[in-house]
Amino acid sequence: MPKNFQVINRLKAYDFIVISFNIFLIILNLLFHNQIKNWQTFIVLNLLTIIFVFLLAYTAETYRYKILRIIHYLYLIPLVLLTFKEIYFLIRPLRPNDYDQLLINIDRWLFGVDPTVFLYKFSHPVITEILQIIYGMFYFLPIILGLVLLKKRRLIEADFAIFTIIFGFFLSYIGYFALPAIGPRFTLHDFQNENAELPGLLLTNFLREVTNTVESIPPGTLNPENIVQRDVFPSGHTMITLVVIYLSIKLKSRSRFFLIPAGTLLIFATVYLRYHYVIDLIGGLVFMLFCVFTSPLIFNWWSKRTNRYEFKL
Repeated sequence: MPKNFQVINRLKAYDFIVISFNIFLIILNLLFHNQIKNWQTFIVLNLLTIIFVFLLAYTAETYRYKILRIIHYLYLIPLVLLTFKEIYFLIRPLRPNDYDQLLINIDRWLFGVDPTVFLYKFSHPVITEILQIIYGMFYFLPIILGLVLLKKRRLIEADFAIFTIIFGFFLSYIGYFALPAIGPRFTLHDFQNENAELPGLLLTNFLREVTNTVESIPPGTLNPENIVQRDVFPSGHTMITLVVIYLSIKLKSRSRFFLIPAGTLLIFATVYLRYHYVIDLIGGLVFMLFCVFTSPLIFNWWSKRTNRYEFKL
């Protein structure tokens, strides 16, 4: 790439996808500014994110200081959460209708019952406690895979895995616009009595509150069904967990011996704990397949343009 583009040349593939998604969000805010409250603020934040990524990538890849290279990876963690929160403020203005009844009908057509209601018959505080803890580990599973690859100095594989996971998160965020929904804990069950109906042991209630807060419904929220994020379909938990499991197997990472059983339990927990309909999991699988099929193509395209390595999975 010409010297004029040395700043772009410093961008890793995951930087590229972060910048691309922020450009997408800017365009979305501009096109629908009449419907989105505080759209100017979001555009400014997206622009600042783009500038930050350019500066961080350039300094980290030019000067190669260890601390900068570490930050070049770590910035993705808060960015994923912040982007998730921006999506929250965009979905309701652009997609005001919920599609829970459609998802419920599909589950009933597939299984003849409501899966969360059926599983309630087999619930037990010990099972609930274990699954709530596993569910709370969601964001740690990708981090575990990345850390194991980096510790083994498998840098190319780590960059590819990180790119694929970030790409997967952004795909799931786009998917939320298709069929906004709030999930069975609100529609098929009594959310306010969840702790009494589906009790755990020591940590369940606390972990539920953490999850609810991330979902924009901290304790004491009135009418939480009106406030909660519309992030049910596709199941991002299922999609990203499947992506992580797939990568751990394909890359022959030792972390797979933990990620496969933990990830399997986590996916089951999404239904048992009433966060998702089963059709959400199927949607997550479809999005996962699209992600793992297209991610090597995009990763290698960007690597070639920036004179980097080509990755063969």
